[in-house]
Amino acid sequence: MEKERQMIRAAAEKTGQRIVQPRAAKIDATGEFPWDLVEAFGKQGFLSLLLPDRYGGADGDLTSFCIVVEEIAKVCGSSSLIILAQGVGTLPILLGGNPSQKDLYLIEISKKNSLAALALNEPGEGSEVPFIKTRAEKQGTDYLINGRKCFITHGSLAKFYSVFAVTQPEHEAEGISAFIVGDGTPGLLFGKREEKIGMRGTVTTDVIFENCRVPQENRLGEEGKGWKVAMNTLNMSRPAIGAQAVGIARGALDFAIRYANERIQFGKPISSFQAVQFMIADMATQVEAARALVYKAASQIDEKFGDTEKLSAISKYFASEIAIKVTTDAVQILGGYGYMKDYPVERMMRDAKVTQIYEGANQIQRWRVAQQLLKG
Repeated sequence: MEKERQMIRAAAEKTGQRIVQPRAAKIDATGEFPWDLVEAFGKQGFLSLLLPDRYGGADGDLTSFCIVVEEIAKVCGSSSLIILAQGVGTLPILLGGNPSQKDLYLIEISKKNSLAALALNEPGEGSEVPFIKTRAEKQGTDYLINGRKCFITHGSLAKFYSVFAVTQPEHEAEGISAFIVGDGTPGLLFGKREEKIGMRGTVTTDVIFENCRVPQENRLGEEGKGWKVAMNTLNMSRPAIGAQAVGIARGALDFAIRYANERIQFGKPISSFQAVQFMIADMATQVEAARALVYKAASQIDEKFGDTEKLSAISKYFASEIAIKVTTDAVQILGGYGYMKDYPVERMMRDAKVTQIYEGANQIQRWRVAQQLLKG
């Protein structure tokens, strides 16, 4: 397994350096979605890394997925989010789907590189599953879905949406069910593309359901089991977000080190100044600590070792905090040049910010950790 992961890291690093990095600045500047990178990632198997080989996937585990996300994020946050959102969008099908659903959807995702999206977050409710307002009303052998999801990555681009809606409101969290909604389904609409400060090469929209009729065959698992599917999905996604944050921080650190060795001030490289040395030492220490947490969390999930929820949350919020700290310090080391778009660290700083917010803001993660520790 370790040899396979080394090969995966080498492939991801090569793809990042040769294909993604030359495109990163333009992707950020134009905000254009890079369909060419989707094709490149598909050829490498990155878009179906978490899927078993019987569905055409790479049969990878969460650790391998984190490795790929980290290496791509090192050169381009937006491009890493394509892979991350794809994995998160397919997880509900993988975790909650029956064999026929997996055969139908996962094989198409892996063979055709069809994009998937997780439609969970709601206006005013965030990603706190028990407070979902979107309703799915049973009508004969169909469900009629009404509601609105917000900040959905791959919104309007995805072929398949993993949607969570209330089917039994009297049962609260246990009244939530999961569905697959295909692109082109009548009643499936999209809001405007959001203008973001970071991750500008990805598409984020509202996903709107207006009497959107889906057959009961599209329900993932039993009615009322969506809450568990959502929680398991988020539990697996948080270390991957941590890996994205670590990758962004690594990219900023590496660039800051190169710049410090090349930038001459007062007749010598600024890397010779103790103040800069201490900043770089702190940045490197923080990145390594975050990285260790992320891969410990991923490993525990892969091995199904103990209660993984606490460490999953810790890895996400710690790594994202470090990403903001390290990218901000990288800008500081570059001084005025760090504030200019001619250099990539300002882009890395903007991209890092969202890692503190999506898949549950860091304040929510801290609350989750505290609840796990204090429940006895």
